[in-house]
Amino acid sequence: MFAARLTRVPLTAFVTGLGKASSGHTSCMTIRTYANESRFGLRQAVKRKTLKEMAQAPATDTAFTLGRTGVAVASGLGIGALCYYGTGMSSETGAIDRAMLWPPVVRQRVKDTYMYFAGSIAMTAVSAIAVSRSPALMNLMMKNSWMAIGATFAAMIGSGMVCRSIPYQEGFGTKQLAWMVHSGIMGMVVAPLVLLGGPVLIRAAWYTAGVVGGLSAVAICAPSDKFLNMGGPLAIGLGLVLASSIGGMFLPPSTALGAGLYSVSMYGGLVLFGLFLLYDTQRVIKMAETHPQYAVQPFDPVNASIGIYIDTLNIFIRIAMMMAGGGGRKK
Repeated sequence: MFAARLTRVPLTAFVTGLGKASSGHTSCMTIRTYANESRFGLRQAVKRKTLKEMAQAPATDTAFTLGRTGVAVASGLGIGALCYYGTGMSSETGAIDRAMLWPPVVRQRVKDTYMYFAGSIAMTAVSAIAVSRSPALMNLMMKNSWMAIGATFAAMIGSGMVCRSIPYQEGFGTKQLAWMVHSGIMGMVVAPLVLLGGPVLIRAAWYTAGVVGGLSAVAICAPSDKFLNMGGPLAIGLGLVLASSIGGMFLPPSTALGAGLYSVSMYGGLVLFGLFLLYDTQRVIKMAETHPQYAVQPFDPVNASIGIYIDTLNIFIRIAMMMAGGGGRKK
């Protein structure tokens, strides 16, 4: 590199300086300048190489330990919040305090929302079991090609958008059919989890029920707008988890950087969707209480249930993978 830089210096810089002390001094300064630039370039190359080596270095337990610590801290805060709000220590009233005063229409809206939520969980489970028994569909859902990943995302997002866009009407209609299709597609997406084994999935389902029940109790006991102001931070966190998940496609968890991305996606995602569940639960209650009874568009329990359904599904996926050993260090 140093020789290459010297060849770019004009020859007249040396010829015209013969017999002149000042010109000789200038030539020496020129040579020193190029030498310094060469050493700086070498140091930059060494630095880039070091960063690359750090990113591709073997993974340690640090990222996973930090992730587990974050989940433990979040769990402790959740239990503390449940005790604080559940025992009535807060001076503000929550939904549980107003529930006795709800008119029948509000009660029915909340009931319908959670009936659709339970139906979504049931149809997702049935769809996942059905797909797991078809080798052709399982091979399709387990493909790692970009085309297959893109088609999966398009199907999930597209079916959800179609379901939300259809106006709600009581009974069984186009809205309910789109809702069933969306739940079935989500079941196809999570079908590969059956490879973890029935006992693992059953325990994960029970743990998910406990987590969802506890967080729902916190949201109901807390003041009505306590978690409704978290929309902005939750959106930022979702972007971070999504970016970590995409980055994990290129960097395996066996590397230091890949382990960090995997930990953010797994443990950070679990905490994030727990917060989303608090937000969406209070949002359901707020919508049920404030939606006009004689509005042109009636209250939509299908759309209201999709948020808590997606949160629960993401929590279940992460708990199942952690219990199967996916949350530990990759050997």
